[in-house]
Amino acid sequence: MSLVGLPDVVILDVEDVPGAALRVHVELTRSPQGCPTCGVIAHVEDRRRVELVDLSMGGRPMRLVWVRRRFRCPESSCPSGSWTEDDPRIASKRLMMTDRSGRWITEQVGRCARSVSEVARELGCDWHTVNDAVVAYGGALVDHPDRFGVVEALGLDEVLMVRRGPWHRQEFSTLLVDVGRGQLLDVVPGRSSTEPMVWLAKKGKPWCDQVRFATLDLSGPYRKVFTLMTPGAIQVADPFHLIKLANSKLDECRRRVQNKTLGHRGHKADPLYRCRRLLTKAEERLDVKGERN
Repeated sequence: MSLVGLPDVVILDVEDVPGAALRVHVELTRSPQGCPTCGVIAHVEDRRRVELVDLSMGGRPMRLVWVRRRFRCPESSCPSGSWTEDDPRIASKRLMMTDRSGRWITEQVGRCARSVSEVARELGCDWHTVNDAVVAYGGALVDHPDRFGVVEALGLDEVLMVRRGPWHRQEFSTLLVDVGRGQLLDVVPGRSSTEPMVWLAKKGKPWCDQVRFATLDLSGPYRKVFTLMTPGAIQVADPFHLIKLANSKLDECRRRVQNKTLGHRGHKADPLYRCRRLLTKAEERLDVKGERN
């Protein structure tokens, strides 16, 4: 039973057609079953086959064909009627793939950062089949109360999520990140202070008080979030934006000196114009000539 990973499943048949997915037909061996209402031993009325996407085998897509039995209570007065057997170890309800493949897909997309389309190609199935599994399994992980743990370094940053409409209107979102672990905590709409403050308010004051460091990109709204919601945290500016700000001020100073000394904007042969890139280049990127200058 190592092929399907379940102890109480029997393999009925294996379809090995060249150029097609490998199909393994299985059936549960648990019997008999009692009526969920009256407890009387139920009768098997018929069997229905459900084809589920499973993990690939040897680089070849595989399908698990589950022969599900439909039972009927023999008592005419019982309101149960008929029902189909279910086992969450094989597959979750309303998902067209096995439980083990759903967990593997969620890890590949969530932890290994693989795209949904890439995983779908590997399993030989539809994009929506994989995405539905990621939403179902990943949503439970995201909503788990112990997912965050203790966050001592919280970071806020904006990201362009989508361009909408005929004019490609930009819509931004805000990322909340555990900087210490490098873990994405959540994504909220917009890049104002409103949504991050609502998110932190839901976490509560004890959770906010444990934040010791707050990282941001010199944004006024984000600074407001940390000032009001985590007043005890040390605010740390993003090094990238600090260097970018310093370089822009250095460029402004160079242009001002250029106009003041020569009376015009930089020309090709002007020394200050020729060294404009050298002034803002990182030290580790300088060659021997650049270090002399």
